[in-house]
Amino acid sequence: MSTLLVIAKSPVAGRVKTRLTTRFTPEQAAGLARAALEDTLAAVLATPVRRRVLVLDGPPGPWLPAGIEVVAQCAGGLDARLAAAFALAGGPALLIGMDTPQVTPALLLAGLDFGGADAWFGPADDGGFWSLGLAEPDPALLLGVPMSVPHTGTAQRGRLTASGRVVRDLPGLCDVDTPADAARVAASAPGTRFAALHRCLCAVRR
Repeated sequence: MSTLLVIAKSPVAGRVKTRLTTRFTPEQAAGLARAALEDTLAAVLATPVRRRVLVLDGPPGPWLPAGIEVVAQCAGGLDARLAAAFALAGGPALLIGMDTPQVTPALLLAGLDFGGADAWFGPADDGGFWSLGLAEPDPALLLGVPMSVPHTGTAQRGRLTASGRVVRDLPGLCDVDTPADAARVAASAPGTRFAALHRCLCAVRR
């Protein structure tokens, strides 16, 4: 069976979701980051896989559920950190971030079905990607891809297709980066921890 990889930062005020602080305090932004991470890990736990690995920048906290292996992120740019995360899998793997609390076990399972694909690509609305699945992880597929720019997704998908791999796409999702993103994601997944906290914080600010 496959491995699910989650790359994330510890939800510490001032270190995560700083773009949300145009509307929320640093502590509130960190709370939203924690809720998003908890929702993500809950979906990961509900997905039947061989391993579940959290590749973490920072210390684990009480938000970490049992059943998740924790590995520290390596040094370097995001491309190097993603490549190193895939190297942990030792076989087929799907990597996601902590910015899509609306993710479901069904979506994760779809990205782990390598029966008719060598790779799965989940585009994000901001031009990046929320997920990447590889039947045979290879650092060369990620190293050197420009990250955190509007054409990151195009460049990453192009790297996959240029390698000759059969690439299939997962549905596009919205990453939570800005207050507008947070409102949109909360509205799309009202039953999540993220949405509940977002409603509470917005009610307090009225």
